[in-house]
Order: sequence, then structure tokens, then C-alpha cells
Amino acid sequence: MSLQPVSEPAGPGPEVHDGIRTRIRSFATRRGHLTPGQRSAIADLGDALLLPLRDEPLDTAAVFGNAHPVTLEIGCGMGETTARIAADNPERNYLGVEVYTAGVGTLLRRIDSLGLTNLRVIQADAVEVLERMIAPAGLAGAHVFFPDPWHKKRHHKRRLIQPPFVALLASRLAPGARLHCATDWPDYAEQMLAVLDAEPSLRNTVAGYHPRPAWRPLTKFEQRGLRLGHPVFDLIHERVG
Repeated sequence: MSLQPVSEPAGPGPEVHDGIRTRIRSFATRRGHLTPGQRSAIADLGDALLLPLRDEPLDTAAVFGNAHPVTLEIGCGMGETTARIAADNPERNYLGVEVYTAGVGTLLRRIDSLGLTNLRVIQADAVEVLERMIAPAGLAGAHVFFPDPWHKKRHHKRRLIQPPFVALLASRLAPGARLHCATDWPDYAEQMLAVLDAEPSLRNTVAGYHPRPAWRPLTKFEQRGLRLGHPVFDLIHERVG
């Protein structure tokens, strides 16, 4: 498979952050360096494990060879958490969306080394994936773990968890499916809670923040933050109706 690193163009239009298209006025071009291992993983494994962006609902039964429920993870990074969750839950299928090629390459290596058959990757803008490839009520769950906090106040508009995106994502959840978000930035946690609680098709499964579920793996980054005393906030909302 040919390599097609994703970078944001320098000019007005949609920018990509955490795999999400956001309408802003400027761009930060990013073209990450690929290690030989990442490059070879994409070349050797991409045809089997990378799904192209298409203008039709994804036939997950054909992709995975079974009718198991499907969970979408947005912003996989290097795929540590994504691969571990898939390995721990073979009775479920997972779609990982990641825009940056280095992360995709590393995740493909993890899938191969663990022998996972229930995880596929899409390298694309997650809004386009949701709009073009995921049917309404087609997901049994969705994960958004530690998206970029854009901690400067003037950059808060670039944050992923905003009402239009949450409404789109919620529309792709089946009734009873859960959207699980996590962050270690207190002010972003407050924004997440307000946005998620305000979405009429979702209901909070607890009052406020959810205790970290035992099944959600602790990443090295998160463990380091905990040692430094940084709080971590989990939010789990369920699709109603």
C-alpha cells in the first residue's frame, strides 16, 4: 500500500485535529516522520487492515466476517489503548480512526503482533467517516480518549467535543450504545460534561463524572500524569430513543 501522510493545507478551510474536521481560519501543517517499522507496517499490512474512505455505509459483517457489535475509537494515537481493548474484548469489533500516518503505522504493527482479527483502521477525518461510512444507529459504542485539550483559551474553539460533532456522533449510536470520553484537563472536562449533558439524544449514566472503568487501560502518559497528581475525568453517556 502506498503511503499518503495526512497534513493540513496552509490556508482557509477545514483543519483536522484528533481526526475531526473543524472550521477555523488558519492551519498548522504537520507531516510526521515515519520510522522504518511504521513504513513497512503500512506497506505490508495496509491492504488487509486499512479501510479506505468510501461514500457508502460500511458493511462491518463483511469486513470482520461476523455480526459482532462495533465500537468506534476516534483519535487512536499510537494505538496502545485501542489494541489492548480489542485484545481484551474478542466478542466485539473495533474501528480505529486516526489521521496521522505515524500513529497508523504503529497501530498496524500492534494489530499484527497481537494477532487481532477484530480491529481495523481508517486513516481519515472522523467527521467524514461518520458522515459517509457509518449508518445511523450503526455503532454499539464510541470512544474519545484524551483528545487534544487545546489548553489556551483562544484555541478552545478547536476542541473536538463541541455540540455539532456530538450530535453527529450520537446519531450514529444505536439505542443503548455508550459514548465514553476521557480527559485529564479539568476545564475541558467541564466543557465535555456540559456539551454531552445538553445533547438531547444522550443521557449521563451517572451524576457528573464516571469512575474510571476497570476495563479502560491506563496509558503510560496517563500513569505519568497520575503520579504527578493530575486528575482524570471519565464521562459515559448513553444513547436514548
